[in-house]
Amino acid sequence: MMINIDWKKARSYAVVVAVAVGATIALVPAKPISAQAAAGPAVGGPRGLPDFTELVEQLGPSVVNIRTVEKVKVGTRGSEDEMQELFRRFFGDRIPNMPKPSPRSPQPQEEEQQPRGVGSGFILTADGFVMTNAHVVEGADEVVVTLTDNREFKARIIGADKRTDVAVVKIEATGLPAVKIGDVSRLKVGEWVMAIGSPFGLENTVTAGIVSAKQRDTGDYLPFIQTDVAINPGNSGGPLINMRGEVVGINSQIYSRSGGFQGISFAIPIDEASRVADQLRSAGRVTRGRIGVQIDQVTKEVAESIGLGKPQGALVRNVESGAPADKAGVEPGDIIVKFDGKAIDKSSDLPRLVGNTKPGTKSTLTVFRRGATKDLAVTVAEIEPDKVPVKKADAKPAEKPKSSQAGELLGLGISELTDAQKTELKLKGGVRVDTAAGGAARAGLREGDVILQLGNTQVANVREFETALAKADKSKAIALLVLRGDTANIVLVRPAAK
Repeated sequence: MMINIDWKKARSYAVVVAVAVGATIALVPAKPISAQAAAGPAVGGPRGLPDFTELVEQLGPSVVNIRTVEKVKVGTRGSEDEMQELFRRFFGDRIPNMPKPSPRSPQPQEEEQQPRGVGSGFILTADGFVMTNAHVVEGADEVVVTLTDNREFKARIIGADKRTDVAVVKIEATGLPAVKIGDVSRLKVGEWVMAIGSPFGLENTVTAGIVSAKQRDTGDYLPFIQTDVAINPGNSGGPLINMRGEVVGINSQIYSRSGGFQGISFAIPIDEASRVADQLRSAGRVTRGRIGVQIDQVTKEVAESIGLGKPQGALVRNVESGAPADKAGVEPGDIIVKFDGKAIDKSSDLPRLVGNTKPGTKSTLTVFRRGATKDLAVTVAEIEPDKVPVKKADAKPAEKPKSSQAGELLGLGISELTDAQKTELKLKGGVRVDTAAGGAARAGLREGDVILQLGNTQVANVREFETALAKADKSKAIALLVLRGDTANIVLVRPAAK
């Protein structure tokens, strides 16, 4: 079939063709191009890529290059492994073509200044406070800050906090272009962000990407922002910037097998960093709260076995004697599910909440213990350096009472604790594991372990253990709260089939 079309008329029409036998061609009046452009893309349609030029012009002058110098004795430079570690944290690549001292050559002992590394930072205030990473300035005898207008200043380190990797330095200048701090709670996964820094010493380098994840756990005190922004050695301490021109993080770490960027970068949330910076500026150091517990994650299996429902909270494995938690009545095996009314979804939430609490504050711990929740009042203390545990003298061996026959369901041989053992372990009760076989052995129990609880029932002696075991559901794994040394853990043991 032949179809004749008046192409002069068709120029102002959209041609719709239906491919079928006997099909007709419909000429539909089309909108002018200008009208189509004004209508814009449909909802959910393609969008243009962001333009970062205005952000760079606005924020670029607020980002600084940080160069550090260390006074060293010739011949006593750090090892290659140490340099690789600095590279991994992208503190800055070592100076190219730096001659290495020969191990056979004389090693002069006079001091000389050696370039240590290159990092980045950004201006917090117009009068010269600059934020960067703690690892950028760690060990530096001299810190030099270079602005985008090529002015250089020797900086004074106000304070550095290794736990969060945040540092503040001060330069003597005024009228500086300070950054605007953003609201991290408004940051969304998939949102465009930009970084400015000095990768490999290349100053004022701009890279961009999106937020890949939030609340990424890679440290005790910091839920990191994960991005795919290209970050490399020398970007440390530089700002992560949103499309509103606000700093939302400090570029701090990368995940890499090669030492270079591989698509995963981590930034310290600016709200966390700002809290640290405020303390560094006011006191030169950071004070954090502590309650004196050793904790672990609650697994799905453990949560189900003790009736917690879902895996949440922080499992208390050990309580430091005389610490705030000990005075509050926290026991090994407790699961802390709330701190001051704030839910503990995962164990890493607890040290952050406690650490951000001012020492001396009276707080409330909500613990799950033997099938029920309980509120405990605790007074937060100031965090101290870790104490080296003192090994106790071995107690005199005591004669073992007759083993429990009921324990054989679990492959256990158990006995009463002697008064001497209770005194040594600071326990009121429990049963001692003499032998472990079958399910108990597979669960990791061994001689010398002390069982404090079966399911949600506290056991002070063998009789109570037998009673609790008789009432337990033998078709499921049985949860035992076990003390080994000074550490408690919940162990799941599956009873042997009869």
